[in-house]
Amino acid sequence: MPRLLISLAFLLAFITPTQAQVFRCIGADGNTVFSDSPCGEDAEAIQLRDNRIGGSFNQNLPAPEAAEPEPKENSENASDTASGAETCRFINSTDLRRYLIREQVVEGMTREHVRRAFGNPPETYGGPQEVWIYQTRYYGALYELTYVYFKDGCVERVEYRKP
Repeated sequence: MPRLLISLAFLLAFITPTQAQVFRCIGADGNTVFSDSPCGEDAEAIQLRDNRIGGSFNQNLPAPEAAEPEPKENSENASDTASGAETCRFINSTDLRRYLIREQVVEGMTREHVRRAFGNPPETYGGPQEVWIYQTRYYGALYELTYVYFKDGCVERVEYRKP
């Protein structure tokens, strides 16, 4: 049993990754030299970021800046923020690219995303709720109508209807 514990400890010592120290020096010819040991009297230790795969995507991002809350003076300001000052739902770049290539429109896209996926709309209706209507034709015959409903400049829902 002790032999097993010793061999396990020895194996773990070699498997666990260690952070190597890196030094930067100015060589005799004036070029910058990097080394894993101090390469001269002017050796400067360099701090390396951990770049192992895994963890969360935001671990190397700077801390978010705190926004100062704006005081609400009256109900007019509250209606101004609801009329279009909000932003659309975040769609990461990989998913957005996939939707645009497949010519798909999903909830949370902006008007520009819809234009990139479907093109300019042949029919648009304003009013209380903005609606863009696209036509899908097969062999010259109208096959399907696509209704894209916007709320505050963002896609609220998409409906596909037969004519």
